[in-house]
Amino acid sequence: MHPIDNQRPFALDHTSSRREFLGATTRSAVAVAGAATLSGKLLSGRTIPHVHAAGTDEIRVALIGCGGRGGGAAVDALSVPGAPIKIVSMADVFSDRIDIVKRSLGEQFKERIDVPDERTFIGFDGYKQAIDCLRPGDIALFATPPAFRAPHFAYAIEKGVHTFMEKPVSIDGPTTKRIIELAAKATEKNLKVGVGLMCRHCDRRAELLERLRNGEAGELISFHGYREHNPPHNLDLSPGPQGMSELLWQIKRFHNFLWASGGIFSDYCVHHIDEVCWMKGAWPVKAVAIGARQLRGKIDDQNFDNYGIEYTFDDGAKFFYTCQVMKDCDSKFGLWGQGSKSAFAISTSGHSPARCAIFKDQRVDKANVAWAAEQPEPSPYRREWEHLVAAIIADEPYNEAVRGAQASLVTAMGRFAAHTGKAITYDEMLNCPDDLTAGVDSLTEGSPAPLVADSEGRYPVPMPGKYKYEYRG
Repeated sequence: MHPIDNQRPFALDHTSSRREFLGATTRSAVAVAGAATLSGKLLSGRTIPHVHAAGTDEIRVALIGCGGRGGGAAVDALSVPGAPIKIVSMADVFSDRIDIVKRSLGEQFKERIDVPDERTFIGFDGYKQAIDCLRPGDIALFATPPAFRAPHFAYAIEKGVHTFMEKPVSIDGPTTKRIIELAAKATEKNLKVGVGLMCRHCDRRAELLERLRNGEAGELISFHGYREHNPPHNLDLSPGPQGMSELLWQIKRFHNFLWASGGIFSDYCVHHIDEVCWMKGAWPVKAVAIGARQLRGKIDDQNFDNYGIEYTFDDGAKFFYTCQVMKDCDSKFGLWGQGSKSAFAISTSGHSPARCAIFKDQRVDKANVAWAAEQPEPSPYRREWEHLVAAIIADEPYNEAVRGAQASLVTAMGRFAAHTGKAITYDEMLNCPDDLTAGVDSLTEGSPAPLVADSEGRYPVPMPGKYKYEYRG
């Protein structure tokens, strides 16, 4: 059995809206004003010490990866009430992304965005230059494609800065091992590490967990979850790079390529899978799966259109999960479970609000609710930053990297089982030698892409039963 860290994060008195990056300026101004009003509640009753040996409590942030996810995480960081956070550098391989994020953040937070042109860095080494603008005790925020997580994390540790990294943090066995090894080094240097699995920071889910532990639903027998919706972006790779280098194009379309992201399953489904494992208090020991591609584009990416996973825990409990990303099909998004006494809802329509509930028996029905989480709910996207910043200011132990890596590995188990058509255990996945991200730490703008198309412009795709690994023998 693979135990899981169920420690509940300490609570903070702050309620904020859901993460939105490119929202209206007027609403952003209201949010900033609200944060100012709540200043001081972050560490109520404590004296905030100087974070740096230089005698200043300002926490500088380097934003590395300036897409929508990076911009949204930056908004959440800057929205922590009472925290002296300032973004001082940015890096990306695409200059237009930096320009968009810098302009939007500057409109919302003004004096807390201090990123002149000389502190914006474009290219594969930009992350190092951005981190070099920080001091020990500052924060590197990583929102690049997951393939780059380990080398970026390693450099942050070398420079003595804290880290927040978006999920997933690994996509296969080798990358998981690298993150776990780096996590130990971060702990040795007393560095704080946050991982963007924000559902773990949800107050209402934490209350549900406590109730489940107290036996309100009985013994936990099974879980079932769904992420089924229209594609949020075009998954057809036609007509190809068209003037952009193959490498940069694959990074721009990172959801389409397993080496860059673990594909849509690893990126989209890690939250749900992590939530179930949190409630269960264990990582599954085995995964079996099926998956298929029904709709083909002119150039196929490496994703299946749907996945169906059966995870098994050490005590025999099951977690059944489906992911389908197809146009004009029924949509379903949420997590439910069954105990020996009753059913319960972990999330019902999205990541936030969760709308957790426990039912009177096995019937999942609004008229059959025994307990429902109080509404409205504090945003977990904000909570995760509040917890990280509070740990930095108070100098409390805080490192989510191992748990983030394990959640990412368990998600990869489901993807791997579907792509190969073979059952796989936790230990087999962890020790699988197929390194999807081999060589990413030495990429330059002139490097060939890790994945090569054939003479007709087609990429290798998973074919269950054919390959030993996901798309190669």
